[in-house]
Amino acid sequence: MYNPKHFEETDVSVLHALIGSHSLGTWATLDAGALLMNHVPFLVDPSRGELGTLVGHVARANPVWQRCSQSVESIVAFQGPEIYITPSWYPSKREHGKVVPTWNYAVVHAHGIPKVIEDKAGIHAIVSALTNRNESNRTLPWKVTDAPADYIDSMLGAIIGIEIPISRLIGKWKVSQNRPTSESKGVVDGLTETGSAEALAMAQLVNNRR
Repeated sequence: MYNPKHFEETDVSVLHALIGSHSLGTWATLDAGALLMNHVPFLVDPSRGELGTLVGHVARANPVWQRCSQSVESIVAFQGPEIYITPSWYPSKREHGKVVPTWNYAVVHAHGIPKVIEDKAGIHAIVSALTNRNESNRTLPWKVTDAPADYIDSMLGAIIGIEIPISRLIGKWKVSQNRPTSESKGVVDGLTETGSAEALAMAQLVNNRR
């Protein structure tokens, strides 16, 4: 990924936080000389390895667990807030007009060799961890044990666990920090006025980098 120095984000806790809040990863792996892409929800376990370990599962019918390269690193991309930035928000547009549109975004790329988990105990642990993480904010969280044990056992037989120990973690926060302060303020004001959830999330990221 092209990542100029002024857009780099290297704080592992910040990168993990984006994965936690935007956990549907785009998983790219090499398959006999061709790229194989899948969209998989992952959680990141920060306690396993210096950069953490991604944990998820795929359908047993999905060939990715048999075809993912064990010699070339996979990449899982996690897309955070992203939005179009109009030059109309820049004061310089009114001063001299020499401005163009751009796109702001935050993204994390996690690299690593995937490990396939086939035993039911391991898969059960992965499913429970994912469920507990995603149900944690609910008033009455659903638990794996809420379903009949024989039903869960049959469902576990239909999936395969995936773990990816992270060897490299790359973050890019392209959030107007390369613009003068007056223009990043114009971006924040414009995004705030737009008012959508995505716009407000980006306004916060821009404010954090001003």
